[in-house]
Amino acid sequence: MSLFDLQDLCIAIGSIATLDLPMVVDLIGIYGLKGPCYTITEEHKANQIALEASHMTIAGITEIGLSMSKKIEKMKAKKQQAIESHVVCIKKFQARIQAAEDSMQAQHLIIEALVEEKDSLLQTIQGLQEANGAPAPFDDEWEEEPEEHPGEEEIEDIPMGEGEIDDE
Repeated sequence: MSLFDLQDLCIAIGSIATLDLPMVVDLIGIYGLKGPCYTITEEHKANQIALEASHMTIAGITEIGLSMSKKIEKMKAKKQQAIESHVVCIKKFQARIQAAEDSMQAQHLIIEALVEEKDSLLQTIQGLQEANGAPAPFDDEWEEEPEEHPGEEEIEDIPMGEGEIDDE
């Protein structure tokens, strides 16, 4: 085969691989018009070689396609797994947020109840102090009474009961 024939063969293989059928038909026509130096056997061999090359090209492209399909399926599976993982994480975070909000709400209710109880106790204390005539504990008039020392205080006479002895 000459260089021209190999170039034509390469073009034919490329045309078959890309399914450029008009180009294949043109090339077949070129081989038919080359003249009497080619025999039917040589043309048959050239067609056989071109056909085998196209089969090899198609097989290679098919293998590449299958490989790409497998990679795409793996990527889809990984994407789905990542989505599921993110959904689980989001649900966990939402549950934690809800638990924290519930805890804060419960603490807020407890604080409100304690404040109400404190107010109620202060009102009770003020009511008792008013009933006993004592000043309010947080009034400006509240004065501390001076401490009395027991040594300075006079001893009271305690009346004696029957059967007790007076040593004085």
